[in-house]
Amino acid sequence: MQALTIDGAFGLENLRLCERPVPKPERGQAVLRMLAGSLNYRDHLMVRGEYNPRQALPLVIGSDGVGEIVEIGPGVQRVSMGQRVCPNFMQTWQSGEPTRERLRSSLGGPIDGTLAEYMLVDADSLVHVPEYLSDEEAACLPCAGLTAWSALVTYGNASAGGTILTQGTGGVSIFALQLGKLLGMRVIATSSSADKLERLRALGADDVINYAEDRDWGNSARKLTGGVGVDQVIEVAGGKGLVESVRATRPGGQISVIGVLSGRVSDFNITPVLMQNIRLQGITVGHRDGFAAMNRALALHRTRPIVDRVFSLSEGRAALEYLASGAHFGKICIRIAG
Repeated sequence: MQALTIDGAFGLENLRLCERPVPKPERGQAVLRMLAGSLNYRDHLMVRGEYNPRQALPLVIGSDGVGEIVEIGPGVQRVSMGQRVCPNFMQTWQSGEPTRERLRSSLGGPIDGTLAEYMLVDADSLVHVPEYLSDEEAACLPCAGLTAWSALVTYGNASAGGTILTQGTGGVSIFALQLGKLLGMRVIATSSSADKLERLRALGADDVINYAEDRDWGNSARKLTGGVGVDQVIEVAGGKGLVESVRATRPGGQISVIGVLSGRVSDFNITPVLMQNIRLQGITVGHRDGFAAMNRALALHRTRPIVDRVFSLSEGRAALEYLASGAHFGKICIRIAG
């Protein structure tokens, strides 16, 4: 089989398709014929050696994917041959709170990931996907979709009538917009592109802010709520923008810290967080049971992930370069099965 692998050393120039043997399942395991995958910024950082410089190589990259079960090992009962499923990003996190062991079971590093023609997984990690979704749409769910769900529902106690603020037009932010509307919430969306802001409005954003033109966007968001502040910020940018996120958040609200696309900041003033009882909640994707709950909600409303562009497995480097450009709106997918 072929697998998209980083080998020898980190860097996009060391990303290549490699031949590997088709895996065989042992007790509790299943083999998937992979149909599609989708990219996350984590994958870009992993390939560059910036996510975990100590990661052992070679490594099959990819955190998201969907496949068909083609072989199961002894003792597997909760899934069966031929079913279309997604492996949970954290292979051993089925429910409850994270542990160090569960957090170390992530796909695409340290465990071989999804961008291969066949994949060996823990059968207990598998989640059935809604039938109405295409393979590419289903491949968007395990990381971006579940991260947004965990932020809003599992840790955010989202409820109808509340207000969230999303940042940009990547996978997590657009999922948060879609899920927010599904839950009956008001969504304030930000972007630096006027065209993308219009597309966010078309998806259901109630208000939009161009943060490139409005450097005081945190206060602008607060003004849109009548001075109260938003219930939750989906924080994917990090960096100095975190200051604006705090300004946008109501006392007692939550900032779900998901990414650092704008870099890290070391001189962040924590005092406003303390004075306003704001929660900084780290979000590391989520557990299998949350994944299944999200899928039930999506199926009820027949919500479809937004797929920007689809590449082939052999175009992996071009897909990662496109991801790094920031030009996408939604998810970038990799078609694996012919």
